[in-house]
Amino acid sequence: MNTFICYEKCSTCKKAKVWLEEQGVPFESRAIKEQNPTAQELAEWCQTSGLPRQKFVNTSGQLYRQMNLKEKLPGLPDEEFFALLATDGMLVKRPILVTEKGVFPGFKAEEWEKLL
Repeated sequence: MNTFICYEKCSTCKKAKVWLEEQGVPFESRAIKEQNPTAQELAEWCQTSGLPRQKFVNTSGQLYRQMNLKEKLPGLPDEEFFALLATDGMLVKRPILVTEKGVFPGFKAEEWEKLL
């Protein structure tokens, strides 16, 4: 089953959810704020996606700015990097689509089509 990880108040997440529904894609929703991705999940998703780990960071969030993560994250080892992101779902880029074929953070219809 496809997993759609989102924040209900996010406009991009809303658009992505409508897109999935219009495509007739079956999925389970997971609220990123209430069910934070774990450090292990984030590390696995990053590896599966083949994307740089920075692509899983919500760089436009208030918490990111408050914690000055622009300066801190680049120097962290992977274990600490993913552990920090796992402390709060609002630090994680959203939405995330997880399928049997792969993982993609953020909504880009052409990328999501490749995963379905």
